[in-house]
Amino acid sequence: MNPPRVSVDNVSSSKATLVKVDSANKHGSLLEVVQALTDLNLTINRAYISSDGEWFMDVFHVIDQYGNKLSDGEVIHHIEQSLGPRARSFRSMRRSVGVQAATEHTSIELTGRDRPGLLSEIFAVLADLKCNVITAEVWTHNSRMASVVYITDEATGLPIDNPDHLAKIKQLLLYVLRGDRDKRGASTVVSVGRTHRERRLHQMMYADRDYDKDYDEPTTTYDQNKPLVTVENCVEKGYTVVNLRCADRRKLLFDTVCTLTDMQYVVFHATVIAEGPEAYQEFFIRHKDGYPVDSEAERERLIHCLEAAIRRRTSEGIRLELCGDDRVGLLSDVTRIFRENGLSVTRAEVTTRGSQAVNAFYVTDASGNPVKSETIEAVRNEIGEAILHVKDDIYSKSPPRENAKFSLGSMLGGGTSGQPGTLNSNSPPRAWSFRSLRRSVCVQAATEHTSIGLTGRDRPGLFSEIFAVLTDLKCNVVAAEVWTHNSRMASVVYITDEATG
Repeated sequence: MNPPRVSVDNVSSSKATLVKVDSANKHGSLLEVVQALTDLNLTINRAYISSDGEWFMDVFHVIDQYGNKLSDGEVIHHIEQSLGPRARSFRSMRRSVGVQAATEHTSIELTGRDRPGLLSEIFAVLADLKCNVITAEVWTHNSRMASVVYITDEATGLPIDNPDHLAKIKQLLLYVLRGDRDKRGASTVVSVGRTHRERRLHQMMYADRDYDKDYDEPTTTYDQNKPLVTVENCVEKGYTVVNLRCADRRKLLFDTVCTLTDMQYVVFHATVIAEGPEAYQEFFIRHKDGYPVDSEAERERLIHCLEAAIRRRTSEGIRLELCGDDRVGLLSDVTRIFRENGLSVTRAEVTTRGSQAVNAFYVTDASGNPVKSETIEAVRNEIGEAILHVKDDIYSKSPPRENAKFSLGSMLGGGTSGQPGTLNSNSPPRAWSFRSLRRSVCVQAATEHTSIGLTGRDRPGLFSEIFAVLTDLKCNVVAAEVWTHNSRMASVVYITDEATG
């Protein structure tokens, strides 16, 4: 299993393509696999991860950006090449996926306290210093800002490597970042090289402690969209169990695995379900030293860090897309107009494709509230209605899809058996009333299966015993759903006769 073995299965599931990875286990391997799939613009609907011992075996259910199975042979080939033996090792992926060549740009990394107009000041400094911005990504969270910016020399189009010029860039940007209220300090790092922007942004914001509450900020009201994260120890098995539930969006698994990796946790088992408006993730983790979470302070810190990882990319505000001819100083001019109209940028993605600028900005007013429509129209009139467009937030809105729930928690529960309840009946005939909905929605036709309803006390291995009984009785399981909660289990199983179907 070293080098990795990768297989792409387009047959087993009608809804998704299965990517199976078997490999020798190294810390960070899971992150790099998820990163590779994410960089190919694939959505992970489900994942089953197991890495006890010296190897890991992962299965990812992926779809393309349009919600379809993978049909592009080139993409499938890229997956096999990126993750398989020819990739040499998982470590090489971070240098080959989703980054520009080292000789094409100079990289600037910025962290500091966020404030209205900050992005405008940063781009103004770069324009004054004859720097052309090729690509940039900006995240804000909890009054902190992190940005990775790729620049070239305005005159030559080459990376800036003059030490005096680089020192001046760093000095002036640090002055802008510090302002007069940043108690934690600011940071500017300038280098000639390549990096994975989103990976670095997570690392930068984690190092900047964006998960800590800024007590200088006014207290906000209760947020119903706050992620639900629980951390509990399973003493019997020696794991810490992390359960996470939140609104689904693209790259969510990448974000959470980034944080667990940065915090030096090892994921031994995990189940991910993201087939509806909500996502469910469950991780069984230990420290790299082999121990579970061992204090209440650490448990709280882990919860806050995962909440921060989820919310960094959850965009606040209206999405404005700028598409037009690129020119030196374009970003400085655009963000200056934003500032003059009282707009604050909460997140930005800046890209140059040939001679075209393809940029996206998420904006609120200076107080973090929604922007008035007349303000947006004023900004569009000043910048140009033909190149600045208002778009929906693709990260916060998902099409309604069927919910799916599953948990590995039942495999680690305990206790004795209680009094179970069992219902065994043939599916009811079709009826013409609203009452029939509960029996006819999301189930197969009455003539296609026998339905079994089960309830009882949950315990380790119960699921396995149920299916073993059905197998011994020559029953074929067509579909099943199992829920566990508070040491109880409920299941609905659809079966047919093994011989006749």
